[in-house]
Amino acid sequence: MSTNIGRPEQAVILAGGRGERLRPLTDTMPKPMIRFGGKPFLEYLLCQLREQGFKKVLLLLGYLPQVIQEYFGNGRSFGIQIDYHLTNEENDTGRRIKLAVDKFDSCFFLLYCDNYWPMRMDEMWKHYVNTDAQAMITVYTNKDNYTKNNVLISPDGMVVRYDKNRELDHLNGVEIGYAILHKDVVNIIPDKNVNFEKTLYPNLVEKQKLAAFVTDHRYYSVGSHARLSLTKSFLENGPVILLDRDGVLNKKAPKAQYVGIWEEFEWLPGAKEALGMLKSAGYTVIVITNQAGIGRCLMRESDLSEIHSRMNKELQKNGAVIDAFYYCPHGWDEGCDCRKPKPGMFFQAQRNFHLDLSRTFYIGDDIRDVEAGRAAGCPTLLVSSETSLLHLVQEKILQ
Repeated sequence: MSTNIGRPEQAVILAGGRGERLRPLTDTMPKPMIRFGGKPFLEYLLCQLREQGFKKVLLLLGYLPQVIQEYFGNGRSFGIQIDYHLTNEENDTGRRIKLAVDKFDSCFFLLYCDNYWPMRMDEMWKHYVNTDAQAMITVYTNKDNYTKNNVLISPDGMVVRYDKNRELDHLNGVEIGYAILHKDVVNIIPDKNVNFEKTLYPNLVEKQKLAAFVTDHRYYSVGSHARLSLTKSFLENGPVILLDRDGVLNKKAPKAQYVGIWEEFEWLPGAKEALGMLKSAGYTVIVITNQAGIGRCLMRESDLSEIHSRMNKELQKNGAVIDAFYYCPHGWDEGCDCRKPKPGMFFQAQRNFHLDLSRTFYIGDDIRDVEAGRAAGCPTLLVSSETSLLHLVQEKILQ
């Protein structure tokens, strides 16, 4: 079924609930209208959809619909067509979807109004059409125990358990919305006031027709008071840049050798100046580097720490600083999740600094960096003998 339809142009957003967990904030406004950086949370979702190529959005409203309608109107000023479907605020999500089905395209994209995740629609669509699924949900791996799991994903990427109540053992991910659905699946939802995930997804699981797009990138939400500060940090974050170290900031050691002590460290021309410019422009600078020499017992971790400390002491003279260093100490064949081209260190930094990796440049110097950046979802640039870090900062980052 997936291969016979086109990439969806319509997004449907469930935005009708009362937001009881956010009272008293939601006594006078729906939860997606809570503001960050002067803009409602829902505006961030709509801008993301527009940037990802969606042409139109259908908002399914119930509680205080006029607040949303008066702010967004027909969507023209936001660069996207907005339509609305209003039902009683007592309706659960299944009923709300069932009543609006005539407004759905044959294939549509479904979101919750209280979750934001840096989506990559082209990649998601490619994954979906390569399955035999009727629907695909997005699943956060939850390796940091951010919340309780509610799904079990098989090695082939299919959902084999869906537990809305989060009571089962041995689950391995969290369903966060961002779902691709074929309109026909709405027929599975009964004509009753039911929750759509609780009724639809287990049915598709039983038929082996529910696929998963799995991500390590944390999502952010306005679902509860506890999440608001994290979401604020994410949405109001300043500019951040990720950098490889050897070959980008300093001269690379010969193959199979390492910069093991400070006396072997040599800045590349223009690197300190580039870091000074980034700091002056308000950037947080994070280094992500493989250091297999530690795992191979060719250098000590204490020496690496000394190098990084001395780097920052010198950078202070240029009004610069590297805010964090992430390094993989493992050997080439240890099978860790952090050694580039695997993106483990990127996601560590993402969670610690609440980064949107889809908007965070990474600069490296070889093919592993390109692969790692792609796996993390970062726009990636490479230095070379002709193109220095200083040139990239001046021409690509700060232009």
